[in-house]
Amino acid sequence: MLSHTLVLEVGIAVLLVAIVGLLANKLRFSVIPFFIIIGMVVGQHAPQFGHIDLTFTESKPFIDFMGRLGVLFLLFYLGLEFSVGRLMRSGKSIVTGGMIYVFLNFISGVLIGWLMDLPFKEMMVLCGVMTSSSTAIVAKVLTDLKRTANPETEIIMGMIMFDDLFIAMHISFLSGLILTGGTSFWSVLGTSLLALGFILTFLILGRKLVPAIDRLLQDKSPELFILIIFSLLFIIAGFSETIHVAEAIGALMAGLVFADSRYIKKIEGVIAPYRDFFGAMFFFSFGLSIDMYTLGGAIGWAALAAAITIICNVASGYFAARFSGRKPKASFDIGFTLSARGEFSIIMANIGKAGGLLPILQSFVVVYVLILSIVSPLLTKESRTLWAALFGKDAAPLKQKKTLEQLEESAGTSSS
Repeated sequence: MLSHTLVLEVGIAVLLVAIVGLLANKLRFSVIPFFIIIGMVVGQHAPQFGHIDLTFTESKPFIDFMGRLGVLFLLFYLGLEFSVGRLMRSGKSIVTGGMIYVFLNFISGVLIGWLMDLPFKEMMVLCGVMTSSSTAIVAKVLTDLKRTANPETEIIMGMIMFDDLFIAMHISFLSGLILTGGTSFWSVLGTSLLALGFILTFLILGRKLVPAIDRLLQDKSPELFILIIFSLLFIIAGFSETIHVAEAIGALMAGLVFADSRYIKKIEGVIAPYRDFFGAMFFFSFGLSIDMYTLGGAIGWAALAAAITIICNVASGYFAARFSGRKPKASFDIGFTLSARGEFSIIMANIGKAGGLLPILQSFVVVYVLILSIVSPLLTKESRTLWAALFGKDAAPLKQKKTLEQLEESAGTSSS
């Protein structure tokens, strides 16, 4: 039975999210850590004032569902940004830098998991958490710093695309390993292969479905246009969940298909407000689920993991810049930008929670995401200054002095 204060509590939650969002914009910080922190502050240990329950006990299931929709809209919009065609055309930049990035970060996850003495399932979640860059934060940082047209941005986006595809596969693997209750190697392998087949089907057939989608959307009124988009999104995401593939992956695949539509700009315009609103509620609901007083045991491990992540990302940025013919100083721009962690890390932490894995994973992810979502944009902003401080500024090319004969020759040419 729904509480009579449900609408009031949801309204207060949205107001709190809006207030911290305004604060984040004023401070020129990423909004993601602010959304998580306010959720933790007003969560399990908040007071109650009359009808105002800041623990959101009654409304939490509804807020959680709003957060679940936020994941779908975030991943759907991410798919819209990439498209199947763009994936095919960007092969070189994706494979070279992306493979190095994924390898170094995944291995660092194995290292931290081994040091923490985590079981295999928890270690696999941790590896995914440490490998997944935050596309939302990266895009915002590049836009805020006006670096979208810089040469290294193409490398960054290529590496993110590869990382997102890897994470899509890893989430499917985790779903088979953790959520379906598979205990044998073959059951997990079967679920993972089913997820792979699902993803490849969308990648291969996606472009062929675009003309039919365009005909379906042609000359539709605004309400019918949005109803068609939403129905296809939810059906695809829901179907993927029925075959034990994470619904977030279904949303991503749906976005990849719609990305080649001739109505892409209109679709993005329709989806963006829902992505922003429900995405904010996703981070807030994650904060609500965290007990602040349980974070102490994870702070040291998360800080160490964050430092290793930054080092690994700068190293992968160096190799990516080298393979792409960029100057070594671009490694700082690439590495610091890609170090941000956010939505994907939290999605995988929620998979671990749903599967009943060790609670320390949740605490680790909170601290880890908070550190890197704050530090990464700051390092990116000062990347050129840090490079100059450590390695010196690039020497300006010296102008070659003209010989006496050249001076006389030029003087004779001008006089004639």
